[in-house]
Amino acid sequence: MSGFLRRFFAPRWQHRDPSVRRQAAERLDPTDNDDRQRLERLATDSDPGVRQTALASLDDPARLLTLRDTHDSPELHRRLLGLLSGRDGSTPLTTRIELVARIEEPTLLETLALEGDNQALRLAALARLDDESRLLRQACDNGIAAVRHAAAERVTSEAGLTQLARRARRDKQVARQARARLNRLRENETQARETRERREHVLDSLEAHARHAWEPLYSGRYRHLQREWESLDDLPTPEQERRFQEAALRCRKVIADHEAHHHALAAADQRRDDADETRRSLIEALEDTLAGLRHGERLTEQDIASLQAQKRLLDNQWQTLSDRHPPEAALSDRYARALSEYERINQAWGRLERHVGALEEALAEPRKATLRQCLDALDWPHDLPPSPLLAQARQRLADAPDEPAGSPEQAARVARDLEELESLLGQGAFKRASRLHQSLRQRLGQLAEADRRQYQPTLKRLGAQLAELRDWRGFVAGPKRLQLCQAIEALAEDTTLADVELDRQHRQLVKDWKNLGDAAADRELSARFRAASERIHERLVPWREKRDALREDNLAAREALCEQLEALLANPDPDADPDALRQIRDRAREQWRRFAPVPRDRAQAIGQRFGEIRHALQMLIDRRAQEIAGAKRELVEKARVLQADTTTSAAQRAERAKTLQRQWRELGRAPKGEEQALWREFRGLCDTLFAARENERDDRAQRTRERLDAMQALIERIDAWQPDASDDVATLEAAIAEAESLEPLPQGRRSDGMRRRWTGIVRARRERLARLAVSEEIQRWQALRPLLEAHLAADARACQGSTAESVPLPSSPLDDDMQEAHEQRNAARRAPPPDDVVDERLTRLRVHLALLAGGTVRREDEPLRLAIQVQRLNDGLGRELTRADELHGVLRDILATGPVAPALWEREAAELDRQLSRLAELPPP
Repeated sequence: MSGFLRRFFAPRWQHRDPSVRRQAAERLDPTDNDDRQRLERLATDSDPGVRQTALASLDDPARLLTLRDTHDSPELHRRLLGLLSGRDGSTPLTTRIELVARIEEPTLLETLALEGDNQALRLAALARLDDESRLLRQACDNGIAAVRHAAAERVTSEAGLTQLARRARRDKQVARQARARLNRLRENETQARETRERREHVLDSLEAHARHAWEPLYSGRYRHLQREWESLDDLPTPEQERRFQEAALRCRKVIADHEAHHHALAAADQRRDDADETRRSLIEALEDTLAGLRHGERLTEQDIASLQAQKRLLDNQWQTLSDRHPPEAALSDRYARALSEYERINQAWGRLERHVGALEEALAEPRKATLRQCLDALDWPHDLPPSPLLAQARQRLADAPDEPAGSPEQAARVARDLEELESLLGQGAFKRASRLHQSLRQRLGQLAEADRRQYQPTLKRLGAQLAELRDWRGFVAGPKRLQLCQAIEALAEDTTLADVELDRQHRQLVKDWKNLGDAAADRELSARFRAASERIHERLVPWREKRDALREDNLAAREALCEQLEALLANPDPDADPDALRQIRDRAREQWRRFAPVPRDRAQAIGQRFGEIRHALQMLIDRRAQEIAGAKRELVEKARVLQADTTTSAAQRAERAKTLQRQWRELGRAPKGEEQALWREFRGLCDTLFAARENERDDRAQRTRERLDAMQALIERIDAWQPDASDDVATLEAAIAEAESLEPLPQGRRSDGMRRRWTGIVRARRERLARLAVSEEIQRWQALRPLLEAHLAADARACQGSTAESVPLPSSPLDDDMQEAHEQRNAARRAPPPDDVVDERLTRLRVHLALLAGGTVRREDEPLRLAIQVQRLNDGLGRELTRADELHGVLRDILATGPVAPALWEREAAELDRQLSRLAELPPP
């Protein structure tokens, strides 16, 4: 078939001419399935007129929504808007609300929210909107209050709330809520900013605290800052959390370092106690040796050599211990007394060695005077036992017949010697007691018979004690010497011991051997002991050389340390921190102790040098501490002046006190006793300032509570009050002004609940006042009913052909609008407009009155209702029009509309009265 025939026999809805397709679309039946499909195809036609005609026959918005997914057009958009808004078609409301949930286009949703014929439909469309600018338009321009309020609730940004408070002029409640939410948002932002600033302040304080040196309140302040950090309500940023953890770690490190330093000091004290105990044992050993020499029988060269060796060992150990820890004064005095006793004995022995030749010559001569002269020159201490040569000289001098035999002087001398013998036996001085006993036996025979019988029993008794002492010394000293000899030989053969331990044990064995003296002396054992001791000495030669080298290195390190400290003292920093100087002092002391021992011949000189340096360093520390004490005294005075200041608030003074506290911590520490006193005074002043701030906060909190109580009383009063006339709006506005004067209320659940309750009460009272104003307007209209009846009667006579007459003014005065309407009605009667115009005006006024009353309108009046709604929106732009004002305008227009035929008025009067009755109904109080 040719193309012409195909076009000729093609259906008209597929014709090439758009006008033909449009006519075909008008004849298609949408109830028929095939025709509906054709209409749907024509709804996507390329010609706008065809699309509009086809869409006018389709009234199923669900299928149009499906069609819109593939073919969108302005005609389809308008048709969907008409069907979904209720302006066109008869789609049930529930179906339209369900279909709104499928729409994604914001423009269509915004138009539906503005033009929908039902509040629920508008709210459903509003719920689908997310753009704040569109919500802002709905909150300002929507004709339904519930939709405006719902849209306003979803405006949350500060800029949106600012615009809403400025643009929502037709709805004071929306504007007021926007201002309240804006104030609350700003208060929340202010509070959040203050919280952030407080968190940042706490963080800065913690970081500054972490950089500060330790002080007595360091741990307490760290715990206080940590509690403040944890008490803040907001969450820290990751950067703040990282900074907090780092600062807290540094603070804990400072605390741990201080605790470690404290433990180190405790350990140093323990080491100092151990050193003192060691010194005490060394002094006791020297004192025991000196006491043993004084109580011995003879003082030999070996005893003096052993004493000198013990003294040298004591000097070495004393110097080593003194390099580490200075001795106590009591121990130093005791050590000095022991050295003095040693020097006395050593000097006596030196005199003996110098006079030994003269003493031997005097012993060779028979003359007693020469021997006595030599003994006087020796000046031997009376409490020391004599040397063998000195004892021989004394014996020679004692045996010389100074007194005649049997003389009383000789008897008295024997009595004195017996007493001395008994004393020597009590002391255990065996050798001296033995010599004196032998001398007494010889001299006892030279006494008279009576004296000999008197002293003979005492001498026998003391002789028995001497024999017992001889046996006991031999019994004890013999095995001890053998044990010591075996021990030193085993020590010489032992190759597992360290050199230090070998030297210590060797010295102890030599000391024990010397303490035995000549008790149970044995040449063979002595030779074995000396041989083993020599082997140990040869074995320790490399160790002693290494020890001497180490002492030289320690001496060089001590000299370098002294040079460093002297350079520091030569150029001191005028702003040096005493704590840093104290650390330098303590570390220098630790290094000094670590570089020990040093050569004994130079230990005293380098020790004296270090002591002078430490004294100078301590003077520098004390001087800087005194300067810091002066600065802290100035801070105390500033705090005292700040406390007496009454021109600034307590909060400002507390902040300045915090600044003074930071300056206090940055200064360092004053001298120990003064630091505590200044700190107590300064802390007391700061506590007073902080207490004043807390009192001010309490006062502010009290005022806040009073505002809350006043707001609660206002709410209760307005909640119990019910307006009886529209003029009571002044009472409500005064209450609102009073509530605004109580703002801002503190943040909290109670304040939020009070605001919500107050908003609800004000909304209810405004609604009642609005209904009262409407009711009063209707009452005034009822008072004008005779005037309206007179106009209707005049209109009826004019319609019957009578001459137009003017209705006179009533006796009661009219307001300007009603008087103008009365004059317009009389004028319209003289120049009547067409009947259809009067009919249209009256119908429009009836529909407008139905909208005000919230009633329904006839189906044929739906387009008129939408037009009135649009006009109401346009009239409401830029000014706030109440329902009473709008009702007043409708009633004025009813009075001004005429002439009205009796039939037309009869048709409309019943509906007008019914709507006025609905408007006149008041809500329950």
